[in-house]
Amino acid sequence: MATYGSAVRRGLPRVPGGEPWPPAGAAPGSNGNGVPVPDGAAPAAPSVAEPLPAAAPLAVTEPAAVAESSPAAEVAPAAEAAPVAEASPVAEAAPVAGGAGRAIRRGLPRVPGGEPWPPASVAPAVAPPAAPVAAAPVVERARNERDETLRTTDALRPGEVLTATAPAPVAPAAAVAIAAADGAKPLRRGLPRVAGGEPWPPAGMAPAASAATVTDAAAAPVAETPASAPAEVAASVVPAEAPPRAPQVPATATGVPLSQPLPFTRTVWAGQAARTRPAAAAEPQRIGPFTRLQWAGAVLVGGAGLLIAAGMAVALVRWLLSTEWGVGFLAAYPGEYHLPEGAPVGFPAWLGWQHFFNVFLMVLIIRTGLQVRTEKRPSVFWSPRNNNRRKISLNLWFHQSLDILWLVNGVIFVVLLFVTGQWMRIVPTSWEVFPNAVSAALQYVSLDWPTENGWVNYNSLQQLAYFATVFLAAPLAALTGVRMSGIWPKNAAGLNKAYPVEWARAVHFPVMLYFVVFIAVHVFLVFATGALRNLNHMYAAQGSVDPNAYADNWTGFWLFVASLVVIAAAWVAARPLVLAPIARLFGKVSGR
Repeated sequence: MATYGSAVRRGLPRVPGGEPWPPAGAAPGSNGNGVPVPDGAAPAAPSVAEPLPAAAPLAVTEPAAVAESSPAAEVAPAAEAAPVAEASPVAEAAPVAGGAGRAIRRGLPRVPGGEPWPPASVAPAVAPPAAPVAAAPVVERARNERDETLRTTDALRPGEVLTATAPAPVAPAAAVAIAAADGAKPLRRGLPRVAGGEPWPPAGMAPAASAATVTDAAAAPVAETPASAPAEVAASVVPAEAPPRAPQVPATATGVPLSQPLPFTRTVWAGQAARTRPAAAAEPQRIGPFTRLQWAGAVLVGGAGLLIAAGMAVALVRWLLSTEWGVGFLAAYPGEYHLPEGAPVGFPAWLGWQHFFNVFLMVLIIRTGLQVRTEKRPSVFWSPRNNNRRKISLNLWFHQSLDILWLVNGVIFVVLLFVTGQWMRIVPTSWEVFPNAVSAALQYVSLDWPTENGWVNYNSLQQLAYFATVFLAAPLAALTGVRMSGIWPKNAAGLNKAYPVEWARAVHFPVMLYFVVFIAVHVFLVFATGALRNLNHMYAAQGSVDPNAYADNWTGFWLFVASLVVIAAAWVAARPLVLAPIARLFGKVSGR
């Protein structure tokens, strides 16, 4: 690049003992296009960025002819032709005033001890401004001239030089079109590889340029003669377009690209498991939140935990009752107290019938209640005859019908209790019931159960349990069930606000769970404390003051088995096929 400094920075001499290089003097100026001018000459104004015209056809002449036609010109040897000046693809040479050419920046000599190259007298040729011409003919003519130049250059023999005739004027727009069409770019040549050889690289060996970057051949510098004769110029050849380079592939350790197959014979193949997939296992059937296997595990783990806890409780209570305090407590409170005078002894027949019917209704009520709670889409509906808009599922109708029968049976049972005096057997009549209930509970836990004779008197723990079931749990279940049924008035805003349905739902289900637990414990104790004697009391209405009497009587047991058969038959028959005809007697049954 040319600089605008006024002095040249001098360095080491070119030869041993010589003057520093370059010689002292002002630095060459610049014309704004990167082309230096001689010392003392004013730089030319920068020209508009336009491409240079293409080179005209060159004639081959002998070195002697060149010397005769231009004696004043300093001709270089044929092997050391002048380098091609590098021209910008968008710069147009501006003429120099007075016919003087632009100065060329000189470099190292071509031969040891020679002058710097190129000679100082050589300047680039300046083409006169051309008149506007048509773009298409000019482009075609310039391409033909360039092809002729390439053919002439290929036919040169060693020692021949090229002389250029005056270039034909080409419009800048046409030159840009030629460069864009061909995509050529001139190659800047440097020093020869060997002494006396040609400049390197050879002409026409330039790398391919992209389609967006196009260049034209620059005019070779010539020396101006007094007679304005044709000057000797260096050949400027536009290289042919090279094919585009293939994309580079990253090298690997083996030298084989990763996209190619392995260089060795394959000996391993995927097995059967890589081509087939086993069918997904079916989701196990769930019963509630757990599967059957999980329920079995929960029962085993829970049962083992309960057995361990029960064993620890038995050992602890046995130790407590063996102490002095425990012995005294059992003597003071044996587990029961005496009933009031006039309390009846034994069970009448109506009480045994009420007991069976109550068990029958309670089992079906619990079953239908669970069905209503888990029912998602009923298949059969029931509606009263006088109100077709009010529809409920057939299971809910059956549940409410059983509730009504259970309430009727309960009312009859309570009335008969107070009429016959049997209420004194299940209603506490003394505060001694509480310590005796604690004593009875400790005796049950210690597995040393108290001596019972329910024909005469219940122990205090049984009395409290029966009282809570008949006079607390049953009324609570009835009140919460009525609140959730269709009998409750829907338009009573004050009553609904005082007794919300959410409270009824929150209490009704726990009461049902209490009945389930009570029945399970009651049946267990009946069989654990003398099954035949207790079944005779409840079902056969047979008993004695002596607790060991009727121990071998099986009447109550067979009645109990008959009651179980009736309950099981009712459980199986409680389905829409049997219930629908009965429901039609009280309303309408439909499938939707």
